[in-house]
Amino acid sequence: MPPRRLDETDRRILGALVRDARLSVRALSERLHLSRAGAYARLQRLTEDGVIAGYTTRVVPHRAGLDTTAYIALNIEQNTWRQVSAALAHLDYVDTIALLGAEFDVILRAHAPDNVALRTLVLERIQAIPGVIGTRTWLAFDEIDGAGTPWPT
Repeated sequence: MPPRRLDETDRRILGALVRDARLSVRALSERLHLSRAGAYARLQRLTEDGVIAGYTTRVVPHRAGLDTTAYIALNIEQNTWRQVSAALAHLDYVDTIALLGAEFDVILRAHAPDNVALRTLVLERIQAIPGVIGTRTWLAFDEIDGAGTPWPT
């Protein structure tokens, strides 16, 4: 079943939660001038539809002792994406994984405590996954968040 289209109220709810995921239903309803029951019903629907996948805490990696950031590109054997991505998803320090239509097949971002942990991740864990042909690693010296999606307020 195709996802339902989001209306303006749904987008306002998402915007409020992106800015502060700890908002209670009461605070959300007050902020957006909705009834509590209406806000709760919309949150339930957005969750059931898979629009909201969960609530999380954003960690600043270097403040949490993860001082080495790298982007790691992989070339993989044809038709191994499902198996390779499943194995990558279970590796420590791997934050995001994307299938590409580019020179490389996969790119991932990792935050590790140091270069030794990064080396172990790439040379011993990633390169040992069946289907991985080769890797290329780029160290990131700094990261900043972009503006993101312009959710309405």
